Amino acid sequence: MSAKSGGPTFEANLARLAPLLATLTAEGIGHVIDGQRVDGKRTFETHSPADRSLIARVAEGTAEDIDRAAAAAKRAFKPWSKWSPDKRRAVLHKIADGIEAHAEEIAVLESWDTGQAYRFMSKAAVRAAENFRFFADRVLEARDGRSMPTAEHWNISNRVPIGPVGIITPWNTPFMLSTWKIAPALAAGCTVVHKPAEWSPVTANILTRICREAGLPDGVLNTVHGFGEEAGKALTEHPDIKAIGFVGESATGSAIMRQGSATLKRVHFELGGKNPVIVFDDADLDRALDAVVFMIYSLNGERCTSSSRLLVHAGIAETFAARVAERVGRIKVGHPIDPKTEIGPLIHERHFSKVCSYFDIARQDGARIAAGGTPFAGPGGGHYVMPTLFTSADMSMRIAQEEIFGPVLTVIPFADEADAIEKANSVRYGLTGYVWTNDMGRALRVADELEAGMIWLNSENVRHLPTPFGGVKDSGIGRDGGDYSFDFYMETRNICLAKGTHAIPKLGA
Repeated sequence: MSAKSGGPTFEANLARLAPLLATLTAEGIGHVIDGQRVDGKRTFETHSPADRSLIARVAEGTAEDIDRAAAAAKRAFKPWSKWSPDKRRAVLHKIADGIEAHAEEIAVLESWDTGQAYRFMSKAAVRAAENFRFFADRVLEARDGRSMPTAEHWNISNRVPIGPVGIITPWNTPFMLSTWKIAPALAAGCTVVHKPAEWSPVTANILTRICREAGLPDGVLNTVHGFGEEAGKALTEHPDIKAIGFVGESATGSAIMRQGSATLKRVHFELGGKNPVIVFDDADLDRALDAVVFMIYSLNGERCTSSSRLLVHAGIAETFAARVAERVGRIKVGHPIDPKTEIGPLIHERHFSKVCSYFDIARQDGARIAAGGTPFAGPGGGHYVMPTLFTSADMSMRIAQEEIFGPVLTVIPFADEADAIEKANSVRYGLTGYVWTNDMGRALRVADELEAGMIWLNSENVRHLPTPFGGVKDSGIGRDGGDYSFDFYMETRNICLAKGTHAIPKLGA
């Protein structure tokens, strides 16, 4: 949405933001446990990456807060799980209605809180509503199973909700990504304790408020803010929490698996990526160019599915990289709530320093900076960085192996199909892959060989909600989407009915 297309202007967004920020600054952000606000014994501050200004003081969750939230979720579980599918479906649709009604509030606050450009956040709230609608309509069949008869028995499977679950969400597009997890959990009949990322806590309580206004019972969705070291650890170790859904860094996922092992907790991880986009010389290069630029520079490059490695056929590598550099030089970096902005400030000073450190790393390893490679003096003096393009790179370099998670693309030429596959797979991650070629036989061969959970052929990442979403290797465990989500939030059980005709072995007769 932009001013040119008749959407909100920069000035209108500023006017909408001002009273929201005034309320947040005055009231702070508390936990929501069993339908009630709970203020923390300690607080931490959250600042806007645009100008480093204070947004709010946020309750810092403790193990005691997590225990209280888990107890509320446990109490609410059986009553909520017994709701009729029709009744649960109606509430989830009301939640979607509420998200749509508050879409502009969510968009401007999330842009200010995360630094993400408004043009993307304005669509994120709409996608969040779509997540709730999709799973609302799947409620009616969530518990369905299979009939597997034998000559003397009927075997019927069904699914039942696993119980209270913990959901830990990331700081990039936090509102929308939280609904990816929370919507299917609620649809399955689970109750939830949600710990949002400490770098982007502002919109989490909006979802809790919308859910309550839609008729979600108290205790079904609880939100506890705080840090992974205390609140997150307490959640992953809590014996009443039956599963943990987590989106974030691979190292954190590993820690969560260790913490949950003592209680045999089920885990679902959507982790990091160092995703390849492979461009062959017979591809539609204009469409490939659009997709390459979009999939790394949109959302500030702070997205797990970004195509951060451009593997391009050696015969066209120089000319194609030059076209990318020309486009990168025209990307508009600016204020996050300006509808004209394409890249806003990075989320946090620590992340900004990490991304900028790769500029020197690239030079030291022998790569060339073809575009960007410097911070940007953006409005407000926040954590702005120029969109960056590395060339003259190879797979031995850190810029080709490590997840930078910023608007940074590394170009690596390949010789032939086998070389492209080898280079694509030569990282520890395996989330997505993108292939551009007009030879469909080659597209299918490459797709078959890529070590990735999701592969797009001649397309950028276009998400279809029934399809499985997730990665392999260090990029994750499990899948979101459609029935794949229900497989995580529900237990499958078998009920065997005897026809009364089979012989029962006799002992001591």
